[in-house]
Amino acid sequence: MTSETISATDPDKGCPFCPRLVAFREKWRAEHPEWHNAPVATFGASDPRLLVLGLAPGIRGANATGRPFTGDYAGDLLYATLKKFGFASGTYQARPDDGLTLIDTAITNAVRCVPPDNKPVGAEINTCRPFLQNTLHASDSLAIVMALGRIAHDTFLRTLGLRLAAFPFGHGAIHALPEWQGRSFTLVDSYHCSRYNTNTGRLTTDMFESVFQDIRTLVDNDR
Repeated sequence: MTSETISATDPDKGCPFCPRLVAFREKWRAEHPEWHNAPVATFGASDPRLLVLGLAPGIRGANATGRPFTGDYAGDLLYATLKKFGFASGTYQARPDDGLTLIDTAITNAVRCVPPDNKPVGAEINTCRPFLQNTLHASDSLAIVMALGRIAHDTFLRTLGLRLAAFPFGHGAIHALPEWQGRSFTLVDSYHCSRYNTNTGRLTTDMFESVFQDIRTLVDNDR
């Protein structure tokens, strides 16, 4: 099987497609056998209207816990904001068995395996793209995609075969995209909710919540 023939929405535990990522997760599997150390599957509602698209699992976050944005600072901010705007219920406790559920929402990453230095290379992003495409096909209800960072933004546009220059990334930007295979999507951009971005002031809680306020309106109007 090649990446071009992928039919699944998520990689299996032994996904072999990216040798560098395989070697990296095997390193962490040897050092921390109690961690997840495998591709991280999409988490959330089975019929989402909103898809939150990140970059890749963090080493001590999703790579350790097995759930997107769980176990690191980015998840603290993301899940608190999802809950504030009615996209999540329960209590986030930074572990996959905390009982948190998502409402009208799913979360995934452009690259499903943890990359060295949190930086996947272009070939790895391209290889993982069929899983994102299949995720889009699997949900007829999905209408809004939130891209956390430029790489997620670019990945989504490339998945739809769109020119990047036609839809430039910008925090808070809202892009009504051309129809794709009979589907209509709205792409909403945000700076990634990483600790680096919040520590440097590039992204504040107010800025992040402002984007989610727009998303809340879009989702409500899509009903």
